[in-house]
Amino acid sequence: MTIVIAFHASGYRTFKEFYTLQVLPHWKSAFPQLVSYNRFVELMPWSMMLLCCFLHTRKGEITGISFIDSTPIEVCHPCRSKSHRVFEGLVGKRIYLY
Repeated sequence: MTIVIAFHASGYRTFKEFYTLQVLPHWKSAFPQLVSYNRFVELMPWSMMLLCCFLHTRKGEITGISFIDSTPIEVCHPCRSKSHRVFEGLVGKRIYLY
């Protein structure tokens, strides 16, 4: 789970590049039983399941209070209202997503 999370924060474009260039050469001491890239890819579905189980245990108590982002999103700029047919009738109005 740690390696998968670190990949998403790393800035590498592909997981293979991250694993072969960062994890295998530099993280061997942190993970003494480190497996090959191919084997790790085979094990990744288990890590995702375990990560979901872990996050499920970290949920707080449900209180009935929810926070909703009510930031207005403009559909398009009013100067393009005549050429924009997808949202015809909605241009210039603010739409709130809940």
